[in-house]
Amino acid sequence: MDKKFEPLFTPWKIGKLEIKNRIVLCPMGGTSLFGWMEKHHFDEDAADFFMQIAKNNTGLLITGIAPLKNMMGGQWLYKADGAFKKLKPYMEEFHKTGAKLFVQLTAGFGRSFSIPNALVPMLKNKFLGKIVKPIFDVQYLCASPSKLPSRWAEGVMCPEITKKQINKIVEAYAKTALKCKEAGVDGVEIHAVHEGYLIDQFTTGYTNKRTDEYGGSFENRYRFAVDIVKAIKAACGEDYPVSVRYSVVSKTKGFCEGAMPGEKFVEVGRDMKESEKAAKYLQEAGYDMLNADNGTYDAWYWAHPPQYMPNNCNLEDVSHIRKFVDIPVVCAGKMDPATAAKAIKAGKIDGMGVARQFLVDNQWVTKLMEGRCEDIQPCIHCHNACLCMSHYKGVANACAMADSIHMSRCALNPMTMDGGKHDLKPAKKQKKIAVVGGGVGGMEVARVATLRGHKVTIYEKADKLGGVFIAAAAPDFKDADKKLIEWYRRQIKNLGIEVKFNTEITDVKSLDADEIVIATGAVAKKLPIKGFEKSIEAVDYLNGKEVGENVVVIGGGQSGCEIAYDLFLKGKNPIIIESMNDIMASPKLPLMNTSYLRDFFKTNKVPVYLESKCKEITNKTVIVELKDGTTKRIKCDNVIVAVGYNPAPLCKESKNIHIVGDALSVGSLRTVVWRAWDVAEKL
Repeated sequence: MDKKFEPLFTPWKIGKLEIKNRIVLCPMGGTSLFGWMEKHHFDEDAADFFMQIAKNNTGLLITGIAPLKNMMGGQWLYKADGAFKKLKPYMEEFHKTGAKLFVQLTAGFGRSFSIPNALVPMLKNKFLGKIVKPIFDVQYLCASPSKLPSRWAEGVMCPEITKKQINKIVEAYAKTALKCKEAGVDGVEIHAVHEGYLIDQFTTGYTNKRTDEYGGSFENRYRFAVDIVKAIKAACGEDYPVSVRYSVVSKTKGFCEGAMPGEKFVEVGRDMKESEKAAKYLQEAGYDMLNADNGTYDAWYWAHPPQYMPNNCNLEDVSHIRKFVDIPVVCAGKMDPATAAKAIKAGKIDGMGVARQFLVDNQWVTKLMEGRCEDIQPCIHCHNACLCMSHYKGVANACAMADSIHMSRCALNPMTMDGGKHDLKPAKKQKKIAVVGGGVGGMEVARVATLRGHKVTIYEKADKLGGVFIAAAAPDFKDADKKLIEWYRRQIKNLGIEVKFNTEITDVKSLDADEIVIATGAVAKKLPIKGFEKSIEAVDYLNGKEVGENVVVIGGGQSGCEIAYDLFLKGKNPIIIESMNDIMASPKLPLMNTSYLRDFFKTNKVPVYLESKCKEITNKTVIVELKDGTTKRIKCDNVIVAVGYNPAPLCKESKNIHIVGDALSVGSLRTVVWRAWDVAEKL
């Protein structure tokens, strides 16, 4: 192991509980030991996920949020005796790994509940709400400190939670924590004063307008969180560890509007001055650890940083708050091991919090210890499978119900939290496999097929592997994407997969193979615009084509917005033209990623023309038809077109010819990788 990582592997204590090292698996929605949206039960899939991570040298594991009350059906968790009965022997096996485990418990979501678009009418219409209440009590799930606007459903107000409900939640925390203790769980974490969830909404002035003992003064706003830890300590004893998930600073400018890194703004939530007081106050109340980052659902990209956010984005604020408490503090948010180790050695933080990296590679800690950092498959912060809830103008949560129920899967690793559907089983018969195209889809098929025992050859028309993803990874903020390409290339080399470069296949009949996989990608769409030939294709720009100072980007999807973002970072002046009523209006694009770019463009006054169409491109202008039917002539040096792609398969599918990636259907890395597995597992 590299010496710079050694501070990560020193012991520490939470109260009287000793943890063997400083690496903490942070909780993720969907990794609850008691199920997520289903009826409370002992979740075998999550249990296996945690066991594999524990066996791979992680010190402390914190399970994903377990709702105290079933999201569907409304049963209280402490009444789920069958689940706790199975939990006890599991904990006995778990402790043989030397790791420790906390169960995170949540009171609820309040206005932050990511209400699926189909359920919005149940929140708006009391009669419809009563009909579905026995199955899905939307009013309860959205109950907030005060009557507040939903983060997701536009024009919808969430009801105020009652004191009777608050008291019942406090009681449920204590009873559930005792059940966890009796089952051998090492501690519990309260979710919490964090990310704009229900209890956090009580603490911040912009979401708490109550006039009773839970509103107004500092002490009243934090009363809910204090009552919870006192009730748990009374039930479980003072020595039973209780962590609190804690957002140091809200980073919030207003409802549905967050602050950019480094931006000067007026905080409407918890600012640093209050946080200094709050952290100490929570310690005095009885909390034994702060599991910390920043943000709210209004500034969601701080708690769930996309690739656009800087690495270690919360470290400065968390390190500052560490000065005001005597209990250990964990920092999460795109943490890199070297920086975390340095901060731990300096006493700035006590633990390194990591979440989604465990989804893509649950052995990464072991690989780090063994000096095999290049073998760690990197998380690219895409959120396309782990937390793929999307929201755009006119649509609440557009995420498919199947994704809402089965969160914390991974776009790059289909085996994660998949219920055993994907396994690398040896092939019954070894075959010769030809893969035409060396992009991510082609490489993933080749990798998985080889691991199953097949003999694979990749035919790539370029002189390097990566395909169009090389261009997609070109911007400076795409470091993780670049690392992923290198990881794939290393895998192909280490597995001994033959690659024939500079070899373009035009006729699959020329291939000597039992099975052929077509991974030839897609071609850019052409628009029927006068002067279209004067435009630049998105891929050409990403591959290095020079542009002037003022650039119009036609297309406000993910590609177009990322190009505009890249242009701005390079000092250019981008202008976005989008035909829909919002940029990145797609159910496939998660809110933490899209809200960052929306807020970035708004903060930096990047012109965005919605419901507008480009009618003509000239040498120095574009003519745009605006929403109101008028036309506008926009001066520019260049026009970049990013309006999507059409599949370009070499041939049709047949009995032994299979199509993967964008050649089948243009999508995200999730669709590319998951389709590659579907094909490779059947070869």
